[in-house]
Amino acid sequence: MQDKPYIVIMAGGIGSRFWPYSRNNKPKQFLDILGTGRSLLQMTYDRFREIAEPEQFIVVTNQGYFDLVKEQLPELADNQILTEPLRKNTATCIAYAAFKIRTVDPNAILVVTPADHLILQENRFIKTIQSALEAAKKPGRLITIGIKPNRPETGYGYIQYLESDNHHPSLKVKTFTEKPNAKLAKTFLESGDFVWNSGMFVWNVESLIEAFHKYMPDVADVFEEGKAHYGKSDEQDFINRAYSQVKNISIDYGIMEKSDEVYVILGDFGWSDLGSWHSLHELREKDEHNNVIEANALVFETENCFIKTDSDKLVVVQGLDHYLINEADNVLLICKLDAEKKFRDFVSSARKKGEDFV
Repeated sequence: MQDKPYIVIMAGGIGSRFWPYSRNNKPKQFLDILGTGRSLLQMTYDRFREIAEPEQFIVVTNQGYFDLVKEQLPELADNQILTEPLRKNTATCIAYAAFKIRTVDPNAILVVTPADHLILQENRFIKTIQSALEAAKKPGRLITIGIKPNRPETGYGYIQYLESDNHHPSLKVKTFTEKPNAKLAKTFLESGDFVWNSGMFVWNVESLIEAFHKYMPDVADVFEEGKAHYGKSDEQDFINRAYSQVKNISIDYGIMEKSDEVYVILGDFGWSDLGSWHSLHELREKDEHNNVIEANALVFETENCFIKTDSDKLVVVQGLDHYLINEADNVLLICKLDAEKKFRDFVSSARKKGEDFV
């Protein structure tokens, strides 16, 4: 088992851009969004079982989702589910997992992945991860997985890399750019040396912790204090205190954009971050008018829509173009299909009507 990686699955998000199907008490990573019989979290676990044993998985999630993780991944022991008292973004989540894993295995190599991505070509994906694991053995190196873009997408971050003449799959990263505007995204696509930032990382635990000490010393100092608590009965009490002391910041902004030891492995394996109804619409089977219909529906003069409701209710739709219609429990949502930037406002306003609606 020494040569197998630890798989850290980040599963603490609330999936607000899939509201109202995704709710606070059961967000999208715990839902069977794709109709496979397995939730996105379970599909992520299944994907990595080829290269890791069950005891090498760590799921980092919100305290309120512990029981959901246990129910969906009964193979994991309680101490493999790390629960966060507050949402403090990916840097804190990853720091918690890394500092805890180091107490057990100081030579560990970690693969860090979100719980809610879609991978269509899993064999090609595993080969990419194996290349990244090999590259991460070099001391100090931080490896990220970049996705070859096929359109000028404005919803993803971009990584620019330097060409290499040594034929090694890991390429030195030149710049990170957070979600660009349409014009800049088009320029990135045409330049040929930019890839989408997948949010998946591979690194030796010592290299990562060294980077935390260099670029985020305040976070490193807090989690170093956990040595006396990790794996003990007071671990959660320590974590509750630790999370109140650190900033809300992403690993990209906190470390990856600052380090000169970041390398990217290029991936092409049918990837989507399933970030919104719009992205799911692109993937689902459509009718002759480009509608995704997962409902008992009669549709007239309607195109480019996503209709998802309970099958015990007949839905009649006429004259819509590029709309989402979703009924889930006690909420009916009708909005533009590409309105994901509005969803925070939708959820915030719904909360004022009552917590039962979110």
